Amino acid sequence: MADTFQLELVSPERLLLSRQVEMAVIPAAEGEMGVLPGHSPMIVALRGGVISVRENGAESERLFVAGGFAEVLPDRCTVLADEATPVADVSRAEAERRLAEAESALAEVTGADTPERRDLAMGRVQSARAMREAAGAA
Repeated sequence: MADTFQLELVSPERLLLSRQVEMAVIPAAEGEMGVLPGHSPMIVALRGGVISVRENGAESERLFVAGGFAEVLPDRCTVLADEATPVADVSRAEAERRLAEAESALAEVTGADTPERRDLAMGRVQSARAMREAAGAA
């Protein structure tokens, strides 16, 4: 088994990261998920949260993602993020603004709305909360 795998992080705007890493921890919809070389193949949905990258035995990078998907293979992990930003660049004020908007939109969802619309609104709230948390940790 190799000691590293190829990690690629792509947002709609650009390729943010493409290099060999030892480990990545991604915010899968079901919870934090560690990816190591030789991982079983899978595709997972991502929730808003932080991707932690480990190289040379230490955390080398932290990136906030607002959601998306990840394809994990034994020799590669490709993250297709709805939005991605280095944690150091995440603005607390922007996170607070997004959270207020998302909570307002969630409050407008009524019992007559579809479950999909409620889930989407709740997903936006959770992503904004994760962004605020990431901004506080930066």
